[in-house]
Amino acid sequence: MANSEHKTENVAAVLKVFAVLESLVEDRRASLADLAGRAMTSKATAHRLLNTMIELGYVERDEDTERYGLTLKLFSLGARSIQDRSDLLWAADRVMAKLSRLTGESINLGVMDNIEQKVVYTHKYNSHYTLSMQSTLGKRNPLHSTSLGKALLAWRDPKEIAERVAAMSFTPSAPQTITDKDKFLADLAATKMRGYAEEIEESEAGVRCMAVPIFDHLGRPIAAMSIAFPLFRFNEDKKDEIAEMIMDLGREASESLGYVERDLP
Repeated sequence: MANSEHKTENVAAVLKVFAVLESLVEDRRASLADLAGRAMTSKATAHRLLNTMIELGYVERDEDTERYGLTLKLFSLGARSIQDRSDLLWAADRVMAKLSRLTGESINLGVMDNIEQKVVYTHKYNSHYTLSMQSTLGKRNPLHSTSLGKALLAWRDPKEIAERVAAMSFTPSAPQTITDKDKFLADLAATKMRGYAEEIEESEAGVRCMAVPIFDHLGRPIAAMSIAFPLFRFNEDKKDEIAEMIMDLGREASESLGYVERDLP
């Protein structure tokens, strides 16, 4: 019983630490009171946690404002954790740059979150236009409402697709978000059939996106690349041309990683 209580206390402490870290990521700088509130703990406990994080080099305290902020040590850990993706970033960056030059629109790279049913934005090229979709590196969006998510999921093993779809909440985030499981599965089948994913105001009002998977040498979809248009700037007459362009570039990135088309199931 005592051991169980000790484990519960440890879990609670870890949750508080991450609540503090996430607060500092969102707010950049925060007071002790704000952080205690976000972590749902006392000021005394928050103060002890922050002092430990300061000692470890992850947090710093501004003596003038008495507010806390993150150091670059956490960024360093994140950067090192994606070193094994360097080949992917190299292959994707070249084709993303080309797609950006050809269209002038926002180009994004996303990978699958292996814990939640979400896509994580890992690389981007901003639009050349003032009015455009703005994405944030590290942002996580639901798989079911994004073209990136659909492109990542449609080429997966049927069993994995079924498991991930079963775990989805299908929460709407825009006017046309798919909220029905069967409709989403049909969308995934159509995505794989035509070779690219698309969504129209499913993730964000006024935005239309198209995406393709990027495969590794084993034929696994390890990332997806998308192009995002404001609805008013999308030319329906050029849809086939744009689709062909992004599919060709996705194939180019995949081949750079050793992918051979016959490896696809």
